[in-house]
Amino acid sequence: MFALDEDERAISETAADFAAEFLAPNAVEWDRTKHFPVDVLRKAAALGMGGIYIAEDVGGSGLRRVDAVRIFEKLAAGDPSISAYLSIHNMVAWMIDTYGSDDQRRQWLPALCSMETLGSYCLTEPGAGSDAAALSTKAVRDGDTYVLNGVKQFISGAGESAVYVVMARTGGPGPSGISAFVVEKDTPGLSFGANEAKMGWNAQPTRQVILEDVTVPADNLLGGEGNGFRIAMNGLNGGRINIAACSLGGATAAFDAAVSYLADRRAFGSRLLDAQALQFRLADMRTDLEAARVLLLRAASALDADAPDKVQLCAMAKKFTTDVGFTVANDALQLLGGYGYLSEYGLEKIVRDLRVHQILEGTNEVMRIVIARSVVGAA
Repeated sequence: MFALDEDERAISETAADFAAEFLAPNAVEWDRTKHFPVDVLRKAAALGMGGIYIAEDVGGSGLRRVDAVRIFEKLAAGDPSISAYLSIHNMVAWMIDTYGSDDQRRQWLPALCSMETLGSYCLTEPGAGSDAAALSTKAVRDGDTYVLNGVKQFISGAGESAVYVVMARTGGPGPSGISAFVVEKDTPGLSFGANEAKMGWNAQPTRQVILEDVTVPADNLLGGEGNGFRIAMNGLNGGRINIAACSLGGATAAFDAAVSYLADRRAFGSRLLDAQALQFRLADMRTDLEAARVLLLRAASALDADAPDKVQLCAMAKKFTTDVGFTVANDALQLLGGYGYLSEYGLEKIVRDLRVHQILEGTNEVMRIVIARSVVGAA
């Protein structure tokens, strides 16, 4: 898990080189202009990052979750916002790869893996956030079709994506009444809200997805009726460790920037880096980052192995790593003083981007519930 072999090192270095060349030099400008760099995403896909853990027969890279979190960490060191969107896109592709029929896989996955088409995941609603099982979007069977009506909220990539995995109610209340559908962008009745003004993640669009009598073929049902909630939750296990990896990468970049600044900055006759108080602070930050990385790799390994404790480990890694990531990035900003507050240094952008990681893919309060259930259930 910790000593990389030659192939693992090559994967990690490829992601790091890509981030250094294409993401880091543009991150501040993309944030300022709210630019979604689809051309750069397709460059990433050409290196296999559009379908990291998707089967090779449909264009995926066939890698492990351990490989994926290393990739997302390195990409996030260049731009957490773009790395996070790639995580969501990969989750959408994984749902189709894992739960789709062979025809569905061959219909949608090659273009998703190449990122010729982009994917978005539609679970959250205006009235159903953390309580996802209470969603109200409906899908009614009508012969060989389903008719969908409802509104999805906070959807990353909405309006730009061509493929939407939508969770909708086909049965009674609760999780067993939810099904998953693939909805294409050009389907009549599908529309999008305004691009949300956000604290961070400005380099990717976030909109409502509005479904008004959206009719899709029954063949677009993913995994059978009543399995949508299970598909969503299983997808989120991977989404949680991916977003944790994005926090780790962004925070590591902020930490490195702080060390470099303290080495160059002089005050009261010596380098700031020589002040023991600041050294101790850096020591704590570095320790927290390494602890987060170990837990993250442990969770990814459990997901690869389909281990019995994978759900709680993914929740632990998401909660701990996103909390550590935000705290370390915020502390790094503080260490730069007034310069940390300036946009050109990139620290304040990292702080803004990482803050939402404690909310999405299940809030960290919900992660505590998931972890606590595993503790209580084992008692």
